[in-house]
Amino acid sequence: MSKKVEVYILAGFLGSGKTTLLTQMLQQEQAENRKVAVVMNELGKVSIDSDSIPDETPLSELFDGCICCTIQEKLESTMQGLLLDKDLDAIYIETTGAAHPIEVLDTVLSPIFANKFSEARIITLLDVLRWKDRDNLSIQVKQLIREQVKHADMLILNKTDLVSESEVSNIVFELQSINPHASTLLTTYAKIPENSWKRTKQIEKGSHSSAHVKDSLHLKTFVYQFSNKIDLDEFEDWLRNLPDSVYRIKGYLTFDHSNSIYLFQYSYGTPLYLKELVKVPLNLVIIGENLDVELLKEQLQSLDKNKQ
Repeated sequence: MSKKVEVYILAGFLGSGKTTLLTQMLQQEQAENRKVAVVMNELGKVSIDSDSIPDETPLSELFDGCICCTIQEKLESTMQGLLLDKDLDAIYIETTGAAHPIEVLDTVLSPIFANKFSEARIITLLDVLRWKDRDNLSIQVKQLIREQVKHADMLILNKTDLVSESEVSNIVFELQSINPHASTLLTTYAKIPENSWKRTKQIEKGSHSSAHVKDSLHLKTFVYQFSNKIDLDEFEDWLRNLPDSVYRIKGYLTFDHSNSIYLFQYSYGTPLYLKELVKVPLNLVIIGENLDVELLKEQLQSLDKNKQ
């Protein structure tokens, strides 16, 4: 009997730290000489996070939709292709922040190939700041995050350094009332103990509420490509005035003060700039609910002063 492939579904709302977690997992897999593949899903038409995947790791990218609903069939065909072409130990699926993990799991357990997999485990990352301030989110987003928590086999509370110990204790208590069976880890920068996720057991899943990207959440993705360097102060002024319905921004930027390209990440009002060593397109991906795309385009064009 051929070996069964492990499957890890990385869930969690936008900006919770899934790519950071995945990068660490892949480093450990490389150190053990295990053969793994990655499936990354982006709501938009361009990729930003794929640069974090080692060149030798088979990578399948699924764009312009969510694998839990609108492009579910693409995930099914991708999984089938990986099983046919690769002799794998594990497949890692990084979902969009808007994905319902149970509906991704349903696709993984397709009758076509379900017998090829060992237990598929759902690992949910939760940004504790977003959970703490969840009353400021829309009803639909709150419901999605609750579902991501409810169906996790492993629950990772990330960014715990940004809240007090008593607040962390309260959050853990709240989450355990929703999902008392998941193994729970407290982390900063999504750093978890070596191979801890592989010891996680799959929990029997109950019923779930639907939370599709387009039908319920009204999430949109807008991509803007800069053609020029921009002023950092003006860009940060723009960030400060964004509506709360903008949940995630990621992309590549150049600024007047430097000749470098920067990988830019933004979630929950916090910007992060990292120097990029290779030349990449200056795409900026904005994800949020009910985005005013025309207004955003106008604002970004004003930052990109020489755009014709």
